[in-house]
Amino acid sequence: LVAEIEKKITEAFEVFDRESNKTVDVREIGCIVRSLGCFPNEAELQELLEKIEVEEQDGFVPLENFLPVMTKVLLDRRFRPIPEDVIVHAFEALDENKCGYITKEDLVKHLTEE
Repeated sequence: LVAEIEKKITEAFEVFDRESNKTVDVREIGCIVRSLGCFPNEAELQELLEKIEVEEQDGFVPLENFLPVMTKVLLDRRFRPIPEDVIVHAFEALDENKCGYITKEDLVKHLTEE
């Protein structure tokens, strides 16, 4: 189980490892965590970053620091996913025409302008 979780974390991390040097920009950590099905609030994300102990001031997080912390988060099921009904309600609020879907244009508009 741990090996599977570590593989999943590593794969998610590598998506954001633009230089292929086993590091990611610290600003990408929230995206990586959320891509793994965890949805911490900003304060919880800051706590997580403190546990990762980003020592270098260059703004990059090495996989070797991220992997053990995130493995424990997933094993402990620390950050629960957002309940499906909450997500459906959010999309229903954006579906102004009540047609059961949101166009790409409307989604972009909502995310960038409103």
